[in-house]
Amino acid sequence: MAVQVVGLSLITSDLTPHQAKSVGTGGWVVSFLPGRTLTTEQATAAIQAAEAVAAVNALSIQVGLTAMETVGLATQESPWSDPVRSNGLLTRLSAFLAGG
Repeated sequence: MAVQVVGLSLITSDLTPHQAKSVGTGGWVVSFLPGRTLTTEQATAAIQAAEAVAAVNALSIQVGLTAMETVGLATQESPWSDPVRSNGLLTRLSAFLAGG
């Protein structure tokens, strides 16, 4: 992930074509959230979410699904009994969301 703030007026990423633009007084608009004015933190989170969608899309293609299908199916409760959980996935997810 590489979210970048350019000249305090643009937030971009090398992983998604989406971007956020400053509208002054601390407000930002994001390309996929028309009509909403966000804080800097919210705009950064939105671009990070777009990066996550790009990652899901790349993985989904390997499985033969769209990103929407993958997210929809993955958010359903598993019909199998709960496996023994490890912190590995949670650690990786936390690192991903933190930009690491």
